[in-house]
Formats: sequence, C-alpha cells, structure tokens
Amino acid sequence: MNYFSKPIVIPVILSGGAGTRLWPVSREGHPKPFMKLADGESLLLKSYLRAAAVVDAVGSGTTEVVTVTNRDYYFMSKDELAHARLGERYPGTFMLESVGRNTAPAVAMAAHHVAQKFGRDALMLILAADHLIKDHTRFATAVADAVLLAQRDKLVTFGVVPTGPETGFGYIEAGDPMERGRAAVRFVEKPSLEKAVEYIATGDFYWNSGMFCFKAGVILDEMAQHAPQVYTGSEACWSALQLARQSTEHMLEIPPSHFESIPDISLDYAVMERSTNVAVVPSDFGWNDIGSWSAVSELALPDTANNRAVGEVIFVDTHNTFVQSEDRLVATLGVDNLIIVDTPDALLVAHPGKAQDVKKIVAKLRTLGHDAYKLHRTVMRPWGTYTVLGEGPGFKIKRIEVKPGASLSLQMHHHRSEHWIVVSGMAKVINGDRELFVGTNESTYIPAGHRHRLENPGVLDLVIIEVQSGQYLGEDDIIRFEDNYGRI
Repeated sequence: MNYFSKPIVIPVILSGGAGTRLWPVSREGHPKPFMKLADGESLLLKSYLRAAAVVDAVGSGTTEVVTVTNRDYYFMSKDELAHARLGERYPGTFMLESVGRNTAPAVAMAAHHVAQKFGRDALMLILAADHLIKDHTRFATAVADAVLLAQRDKLVTFGVVPTGPETGFGYIEAGDPMERGRAAVRFVEKPSLEKAVEYIATGDFYWNSGMFCFKAGVILDEMAQHAPQVYTGSEACWSALQLARQSTEHMLEIPPSHFESIPDISLDYAVMERSTNVAVVPSDFGWNDIGSWSAVSELALPDTANNRAVGEVIFVDTHNTFVQSEDRLVATLGVDNLIIVDTPDALLVAHPGKAQDVKKIVAKLRTLGHDAYKLHRTVMRPWGTYTVLGEGPGFKIKRIEVKPGASLSLQMHHHRSEHWIVVSGMAKVINGDRELFVGTNESTYIPAGHRHRLENPGVLDLVIIEVQSGQYLGEDDIIRFEDNYGRI
C-alpha cells in the first residue's frame, strides 16, 4: 500500500446532545449545534465547512458527509448543510436516531454505512457538531498526520495541547513517539485541580478533544473485540435498517427497536480506553468545545474593563461581565463578574464560577413542566418557523413564516378555530372543501373540525398572522392526514 497516496476520507459529524449548559439559547428543540455565533453561522454549519475544507486537503476527492443526529433535527441539519453550499462534492447522508445512545453506537452505525458504501479501508474522520476550531491550517496538518496513522490501522485521537489546568476536560496520557504522533497510554476522566496541575507539569498529557480518525473496518473489528454488545447490536440494527422502507439514499432512519437495545456508552469507554492500538496526535489549533457560557464569552473581544458583549449592550461602571442579547438593548450599571444572556422569552443571570451548573436550571424547568427547557418563542419547523406573539385565556397569536414551496400538513383541530391574515406573500389554502389563494391584507377563517392546509406557492417567504381561539390551545391538538415531512 502507498501510505502517501490520498485515501478516501469520510467526515462523520456527531450532532447529538442538547447542550443544556448553554440555556437559554440552546434548548432541546433547538440545541447547541444550531446555536449561531456572532458572525451569524451556526456551530453545525462551521463543522460542515471545516470538514469539507480539511478533506479537500487530505482526501482523494468527492465523497460525502455523514451526519448522525436525532430524527427531530433532520430538517434543520439538512438546511445547515444546504447553507454550506458544498454542492455535489459532499452530498449529505443523514443517519437518524430515535433516541440518543451516546457516541459508540452512533460511530458503529456510521462505520457500517461507510464500510458498505466505500469499503472497510475507507477512513472516517469523526467530528463533533458543536466544537469550534480557530486555526484551520493547523487543523488540516493534524488531520493529515492522523490520516497517515489511520492508514496503518491505528485508532487515532486528537489530543489538544493544554493551555492551563482545566478540570472540565478529560485527559489523554501520551507515551512513546511514533511517526506523526505518540502512542496513547491511558485516558483520564475530568481531574481535580491538583491532578490537572500535575498532569500539565509532565508534558505528557493532552486534553481529550473527542475527535477521531480510523478505518471503518478497523473500528468495527475493535468494537467486536472490546465492546461486543455494541458491535452485535449495531450489526443487527444495520441489517434491520437495510430492510426498512422508510430510508432513502441520503436519509437513513435507524430502527428504534434495535437501536434502543444497544448499550448507552461513549466511544472512549467502549473502545479507546481498552484498545492497545490507539495513537494520539498532539494538536494546537485553537480548539474550543463551547461547553459553557464562560467559553462562549471568550470568543468576544474584551473592552478595557474586561467586559465582553454580543448584541447591543451598554456597560456603565461594570467590570468582568459578559452580556449576550438577541434583539434588544441591555444596559448594566455598577455590577462585576456576571454572565447575562437575554432571549425573547428567558433571561439568564449567573456567576461565571457557576457556568457549568446552568444545566441544573434546565433540569428544574423540566421537572416543573415549563416549556422553556424545550422550546424557544420562535420554533423551527421543516416548513419554516412560528413565533408566539401573545397568549391568554382562550386565545393565542402566532407569526408564521413558510419557506417558498413548502407547506404545512393537511390537518384538523378539535378544540380551536383559526383566523389567518396574510402579511406578505401569497398563500394557497385548503379550508374544508375549498381551495383558495389568499393575498396580502386578505384573510380566511377556519372553524374547529375543518381540515385545512397552508402552502407557499411563491418564490418569497410567506408570512401570516394566526389568531387561535378556543378552550384548549395546546400544540398536541392536531390530527394530521397528509404530511410532506413524515410526521403522520
């Protein structure tokens, strides 16, 4: 084998967790990978662009990009890949989970797909959808080193050169040097501060980035040896997937009954910590896992009082404070050492030392049954978005935006009537037995019990105001008869 020829490299994006430490921006219905940074790009979009750029540099040419994500995030993920404009070079394949089972089952399913489509020697570059990397040139160099080692059947992980004794990351101890990397001796969970200081002093420990590179066949063989339940479970799941009629060429629905029986375990625990075939590539490419609001704040430039802002913010007699505001002015006066994150329906005020504990707020909201743990005021749907403008006893008002060519399901409500007023664009409406077009400043009324559908036949966004009336206005009062997005 010519180890210096360009191999097939398939980027695999793992886009799973809810990112509860970044509430109120990250929520279950719109999690961390879709969170937009100050430049307007989401973390997932940046991951797609970064993956394509690095594979262009080290790979053999056009392949595809594989995204393993939850079924509920399919359409949002597909939109982000479309925004990346990778064209025919990197068509997307989406492997859809019914429930999260951690990284080992996700990687196993992706490995079965890659091995079948591209061969067992095809390389997989495993990337997280919610990481940020500043230095793309150094990242490409690290990936090139990892590719060389992976071609020699190594399981390769990327170890980030520590910038300080961080207690929020896992560590990898490196041993003997090898060409383009070092042998991995052991993986260590998040240490105490004392241990972290000790690790850094040796010069042999690196932060565990959670990114990997290996052959599809090699990782499957290692799983069979070290995590047989994951391997046999994923193999049965892959066989069932091949028989499932709901999958298409670029959208693979992982069978829930099989997938949910696979152990919930990380790739580190299942394989990397047990294998003797692991190499680590020491890396210094400005890696940030965006794991807390403290990490997000570091992306903004500080002023002379070490205040940082995203959005329209005024600081007066304020020090060491981070403010992020989506759509309104925030002013601070006489405060020090705070994190303030403002969204249309929720406000977070926290001490930076408690940034890792924001997830406790989410847990409490979930216990209370409060929708703020799950949904924003603006909710993403496959056809567009809706925003709740106001509600009270017996009424709710929404702003609905429908993408060009998209349509809502043909549906019916038992407990509410709806009045639609077109603000901009042209609406095609099914209302009971009638089909009509409703233009700007026109409206239609839909009584409870009527089948109805809203469609945008135009080339511009359709915007309507929906006024709901009824004794029960919950989102679960919906009967779908037809749907373009598989939600029946």
